[in-house]
Amino acid sequence: MRLSKMFKNVPTTNIQGLSFDSRKIKPGDMYFCMPGLTFDGHDFIDQAIDKGAIAIVHSKPVEHPRGGAVYIKVDDTVDALNQAARIFYNRPSDQLLMYGITGTNGKSTVANIIRHFEQPETPCGYIGTIAIAYGNCTFAPDLTTPDTVFLQKTLRNMVDAGMQACAMEVSSHGLAQKRVEGIDFDCAVFTNFTYDHLDFHGTMENYFEAKSRLFAKRVKTDGVSVLNADDPKYQELASLSAARTVSYSTKQEADYRAINIKMDQGSISFDLVYGTKTYPVISNLVGEFNLYNLLAAIAAVHETSSQPLEEIIAKAKTIPQVPGRMEQIHEGQNFNVIVDFAHTPDGMEKMFKFGRMITKPGGQLIAVFGSAGKRDKPKRKVFGELAERYCDQVYLTEDDPRDENPQDIAHEIRSGMSTVRSVFVPERYEAIRQAIESANEGDTVLLLGKGDETFMYHEEGRVPWMGDNTAARECLDRILKPEDHHTSSAS
Repeated sequence: MRLSKMFKNVPTTNIQGLSFDSRKIKPGDMYFCMPGLTFDGHDFIDQAIDKGAIAIVHSKPVEHPRGGAVYIKVDDTVDALNQAARIFYNRPSDQLLMYGITGTNGKSTVANIIRHFEQPETPCGYIGTIAIAYGNCTFAPDLTTPDTVFLQKTLRNMVDAGMQACAMEVSSHGLAQKRVEGIDFDCAVFTNFTYDHLDFHGTMENYFEAKSRLFAKRVKTDGVSVLNADDPKYQELASLSAARTVSYSTKQEADYRAINIKMDQGSISFDLVYGTKTYPVISNLVGEFNLYNLLAAIAAVHETSSQPLEEIIAKAKTIPQVPGRMEQIHEGQNFNVIVDFAHTPDGMEKMFKFGRMITKPGGQLIAVFGSAGKRDKPKRKVFGELAERYCDQVYLTEDDPRDENPQDIAHEIRSGMSTVRSVFVPERYEAIRQAIESANEGDTVLLLGKGDETFMYHEEGRVPWMGDNTAARECLDRILKPEDHHTSSAS
């Protein structure tokens, strides 16, 4: 693409690609000097030119510019990159019905339910923590909300593959770092707001400000904001929204309200009140938190697409299992095993409550979890306090320890415990094995924190992990089919 299509008053140089990482520059690329917490992209201009960059976008003065490259001075390289990437990939989000979902918990589930509701009538892609998926293409992401260039390229690939919509998780990190500034969303969805990510944001106020950017700045003025009326931040978000707002609730009057709610281990049923009508809803989802996720998705699709409400509701009966999100592992055992990504105090408590609900009278609630290293240390004691309140047995183990000692992390979790039985098992696979082998009929085993993730962050970086769901099935196989068991590694 010609440089002059992305910037004014520049030569008609032909640009082959965009990059903000000087190490990944290819001949013909345009290099953006991005500010960073540790490094400043301006310090690597020479390296970028050596590798073939033919245009340099910078915000600071360049004292000794080298020949062979066009230099473009801008006020903000982040904003410049967002707009350049949007244009370079031919504005792909403008050609898609864009759903953006944010909140502390539930983003992955809501996004995947929306995708299920949209298809097959409207081919819909997904971008989020679990995967990037569209058509027959599925691959693992590096971040919940990818960087600007990768994001725009992915959306372009979706359009070229025939997608007409995209359901995208929008993280607070992505919003704070302006990764989605090149996208205008048709529908912005808010799930909930609870404690998380203070290691990055510093304060809850900063965390909320980042979340609110989706509604105040990134949703189209003729779009819609779908908000949880039962969350304390509802009114504030409604007042900030640049688009019209609709609400959903289980507790009070709202545009979409669930009443007559019934839940068991295998389903949710309720009556949906919308306008002057009431619609019976049956879903294969489980848990109160998934009731909220379902309401959010119903409201989002009904307000944004052309599908009749009755058709959307009919699809609620067959929502595919979202990997690692309330994933029930059934291998013929006489106790419950559930894998979930819960890694916040709110998410943990909701899982503990659900675990208690499905555990038979006299049964034990057994939990396996840890807490991430170098992240949100204050929540570790809170995890312990929650386990103390709900659990009978806890296996503390590694969960992305990075360069912290998992035993030290476990000690901090235990500071919130007093009477609940707990044991520290360094290796996650071994902790899962012991928990499952300790379970009896009617018990419930919760494997929390990693979900479907197939990696673990250790001191040496990202290393393979088989996944809690795979580990659980293998450990159940030890019990149910001991004659077929072969020694397995946890990697």
